[in-house]
Amino acid sequence: MLRKIISFVRSSLKGLERSSSRITHTPIPSSEVIPSVPAQSSAPEVEVPRQSPVKPRYRRPKPVKSTDKESWDVSAFEVVPAEGKSRFHDFDLPVTIMHAIADLGFQYCTPIQAKTLAGTLSGLDAIGQAQTGTGKTAAFLISLMTRLLADPEVGNKKNGQPRALVIAPTRELVIQIAKDGETLAKYCGLQLASVFGGMDYEKQQQVLERGPIDIVVATPGRLIDFQRRRVVDLSRVEVMVVDEADRMLDMGFIPDVRKIVFSTPPKEKRQTLMFSATITPEVRHLASQWCVNPINVEVASEQVAVDTVRQIVYLATAKEKYNILYNMIVGENLDKVLVFTNRRDETQRLTDRLISNGISCDMLSGDVAQKKRMTTLERFRGGQIKVLVATDVAGRGIHIDGISHVFNYTLPYEAEDYIHRIGRTGRAGHDGIAISFADEDGAFYLPAIETYIGRKLDCVQPDEALIVPAPKGVSKPSSQSSSSKPQQGGQRRSSPYRSQGQRRSSSSSRPGR
Repeated sequence: MLRKIISFVRSSLKGLERSSSRITHTPIPSSEVIPSVPAQSSAPEVEVPRQSPVKPRYRRPKPVKSTDKESWDVSAFEVVPAEGKSRFHDFDLPVTIMHAIADLGFQYCTPIQAKTLAGTLSGLDAIGQAQTGTGKTAAFLISLMTRLLADPEVGNKKNGQPRALVIAPTRELVIQIAKDGETLAKYCGLQLASVFGGMDYEKQQQVLERGPIDIVVATPGRLIDFQRRRVVDLSRVEVMVVDEADRMLDMGFIPDVRKIVFSTPPKEKRQTLMFSATITPEVRHLASQWCVNPINVEVASEQVAVDTVRQIVYLATAKEKYNILYNMIVGENLDKVLVFTNRRDETQRLTDRLISNGISCDMLSGDVAQKKRMTTLERFRGGQIKVLVATDVAGRGIHIDGISHVFNYTLPYEAEDYIHRIGRTGRAGHDGIAISFADEDGAFYLPAIETYIGRKLDCVQPDEALIVPAPKGVSKPSSQSSSSKPQQGGQRRSSPYRSQGQRRSSSSSRPGR
C-alpha cells in the first residue's frame, strides 16, 4: 500500500514538471505580462478582504440585530410630549439605543437623566449628585454608548483595550451596571465586560482576551490586577465614569482609583463623568483633578425619597416588631419584600424565624459567599424567594424590579443609609412602601433621619390586628432572639456611638417621640 502511495506521488510530481516545462517554452511577451498584472492588481484584492472584516469583528453585529435595526423605526415608539418632562425623543440618540429604551418601557427621562444627557451628549464632563433609584446608571450608559456609536473606531484594535470604563465600588453594583449595559446595547453591537473580585478570575480574563471590548465595568482592585498582568490596557479610554465616588472614599478605594485614572489618557482627551450620593469637599476635590469644567447635576435626596415612596414608622416594642412583619407579609400576601437589619447575627436569626413560620426567605450579608449572594438575588428576582433579609451590603446598587415593600426591621445607624434602603422600592417613578420599626433603641435614630430627608416621618401606633402574636411554631427561634438581646444592645453601643452625642441632644429636644 505504501509503495502505491509513493508511486502516485512521484507520478504527480512528474506531471508538474512537464507542465512547468511547457510554461518555460512560452513566448517572451507572455512572460512580460505575468509580472505586471499579479504584482500590482492582485495586492489590493488581497488587502480589501483582510481589512473589511476588522470593523464587523470589532462590533460583532449579528445578522438578526441588523435586520431588527432596519425594520424598527422610532415612529413605533410614540410618547406624547408632557409639560415639565423630557422625552428620550428630545435627544439625538441612535435608533438602536432608542429601540432598547422602548423595550424597557421608558417614556420620560428622570430628572437626573434629563439634566445629565443635556450636557454629556455634547461632550461635556459632569459631576452628578444622585441617590440610587434615580436612573443615573441609564443616564451615563446612554451617554457613553451614544458617543461610541457616533465615532466608531476604525482599524485594528487590541483585545482588552476598552473605549469606555466604568468604575464602581462593589461587585453587586458592577454586575448590575453591566446587566443594564447589555440591555441598552443589545441592538447596537457594543461589547461589555464586567471585572470584579471574589470569583470568576479566569472567566473574566478569557472574556478580555477573547476579543475587542468596548466597555469595561470594574471594581478597582480586580482591574488593577488585570492591568499588572497586561490583560487590560486603558490607554485608549475615551469615556470614564466613576460611580458612587463618596462610597469609594468611605471604602478607601481612592488610591487604587487614582492609579487607574492615571493609566487613562489625560483628562483633556477623555470625557469624565462622576456620580455621588453626596457631594462632599473631598468629592469636589477629586472632580477638580479628573474633570475639565464639569457641569453640576443635582437631584435632591429628599425628592427621591418622598415623591415615590410612602414612608411609615410603627412605634413598636422589640417583641412586637416580628409580629407586625409576619402579619403584614401573610395578611397582605406580599410576594417581594426586602427587610433590612443592622447586623449579620440579627439577619440570620430573623431569616431562621421566618422560615420556621413557613415563609420562603433567604438572607444576604457579608458572611454569605459571593456565588451564594448572586444565586440568592437571582432567586429573589425570579420570585422563588418572597422575602430577602439583608444587611446594608445590599443597600446600594442592587436593582430588583417589583419590590413592593421595604422594611427597616432596625433603623440604620447612619441617616444616609435610610435613603439607600428605601430606594430599593419606588424605583423609576413607581410607587413603593417603606415600613420602619422604631422600638426602644430605634427611636433614637429618627431625628437624624428626619433632618436628612427634610421632613417629618409618619409615626403611628400599629393596629391590634398587626401585633397579634405569630404562630407558636416560632417559639424556638424567638427564644434564640431574646437570649441574644443583651448582646444586641452591647454591639450597638460599640458600633455607632461616635456621633450619638449629637443625636441624643436632637432626640431629647423632641419629647414623647
